Amino acid sequence: MNISPNKPLLEAKNIKKSFGDHQVLGDISLSVQDGELVSILGVSGVGKTTLFNILSGLNMPDSGEVFLKGENITGKPGQISYMLQKDLLLPYRTVLDNVALPLIIKGMPKKEAREKAAPYFKEFGLEGTEKKYPAKLSGGMRQRAALLRTYLASSGVALLDEPFSALDTITKSAMHEWYLDVMRDIQLTTLFITHDMDEAIKLSDRICILGGKPARIVAEIKIEEPRPRGKDFVLTSRFLEYKKQIAESLKQA
Repeated sequence: MNISPNKPLLEAKNIKKSFGDHQVLGDISLSVQDGELVSILGVSGVGKTTLFNILSGLNMPDSGEVFLKGENITGKPGQISYMLQKDLLLPYRTVLDNVALPLIIKGMPKKEAREKAAPYFKEFGLEGTEKKYPAKLSGGMRQRAALLRTYLASSGVALLDEPFSALDTITKSAMHEWYLDVMRDIQLTTLFITHDMDEAIKLSDRICILGGKPARIVAEIKIEEPRPRGKDFVLTSRFLEYKKQIAESLKQA
């Protein structure tokens, strides 16, 4: 990606955003290094999705700037891929055509888009689903398809807004392990919204705690344990210490 080791892949500087008289975001700065998974954690309604809408270029900040690979992309949608909570797969398109859709929207011929998307089906655990329709897939498989579509639309960085929140506990745990493996294999950088402390600790290199009115980053917690983290990590005293740090930060926000 030709990114300096010390230069962030994605960076937001002094972002502020109000809706009418209500200031939602107050002077937020954050950065994500190449290959990192950084979680944005906060209570519902604190402004996490508003921040993502600005990072993705869907909304303009009142002030502040967003940079991708050193280039100012403030207010320029389509530069960073963005996956919402729902998979939003189109029911009348096959899985392959759903996944290839971002490439087609960018102007790639349908046949070429399918050919580019198809090799990733094995990597994403979707082999054999190419000609199926979304209704025939499990919740976990639908999320895999949505994540593959997000990856194909990306510039090496993906914004994920609670992508696993609708899954049951067992499926969610399996998806966590799977996503970290895929992220490593395809060298994807991730900024991840969650309000689930356990999920943030298990997945993240760093956790940025969003809190206050207007919202600010009130704490940043670095998870020292290398990834992938074993299933027993959640039973350790270190894991509980991270949870205490997060809870205390949220309480003081």
